[in-house]
Amino acid sequence: MADGNAHPQREPTLTITQVAERTGLSPDALRYYERAGLIERVGRTTGNQRRYAAANLAWLEFLLRLRETGMSISNMQHYAQLRAVGDATVADRLAMLREHRRDLTERIHSLRRNATALDNKINRYEELLDQQSETDVLA
Repeated sequence: MADGNAHPQREPTLTITQVAERTGLSPDALRYYERAGLIERVGRTTGNQRRYAAANLAWLEFLLRLRETGMSISNMQHYAQLRAVGDATVADRLAMLREHRRDLTERIHSLRRNATALDNKINRYEELLDQQSETDVLA
């Protein structure tokens, strides 16, 4: 028996403005990501307006993580090209992500060392200011 629904439900889509609000990327950046091959061409309405599906949004969020962790645009483009090919490139994508993770781990260690050096300098200056305040009170 038919369920009375002659048209299957369509996946909800988002406008470029809605995606910009959710990702923090500007509409211009989203268009650039598409031109640069970072995201596949997104669906369009009959009025030629971009409409992003949930899968587009999930992929954009992953790209933003790659960018925020310092992956270059060219490496992101290469990764996107491999992804577009499909499962045959899983090993290559895994290798890229492992290398990126190693680089990120090195940068984290470096940032921690630098933060410690800054903390030490801040503490020293705070001690100097405390000493100056004590001498000002005594004078």
